[in-house]
Amino acid sequence: MRIAGITIPENKRIEIGLTAVYGIGRSRAHTILDEAGIEYGKKPKELSEGDENKIRKIIDEITTEGDLKREISSNIKRLKDIKCYRGTRHIKRLPVRGQRTKTNSRTVRGNVRKTMTSGRKKVEKK
Repeated sequence: MRIAGITIPENKRIEIGLTAVYGIGRSRAHTILDEAGIEYGKKPKELSEGDENKIRKIIDEITTEGDLKREISSNIKRLKDIKCYRGTRHIKRLPVRGQRTKTNSRTVRGNVRKTMTSGRKKVEKK
């Protein structure tokens, strides 16, 4: 089963399989399945052609995949262009939403760690 250019895993439950599409998480998958009238526990291979078309039709109305990625990147670019606080944090590759930076923020800053050494130097014996 393919939706929005993504192959949905056949062996997983449909509620989990839909999360393979960028922009669809568990809660949105639940609302899609409720709207289509499909049980969460069904596997994609058990769905009829009509059920698949219902899901496709609902997902077509939602912004997903490439369109969503483009929209997010254009929003970030706009913040950078107007040089607001959040934009400057994006430019500096620092956390944007108020997190601390003394520790943590490894995903944004990279895995560069400064190891602390003891203040003493070894004295060489002659």
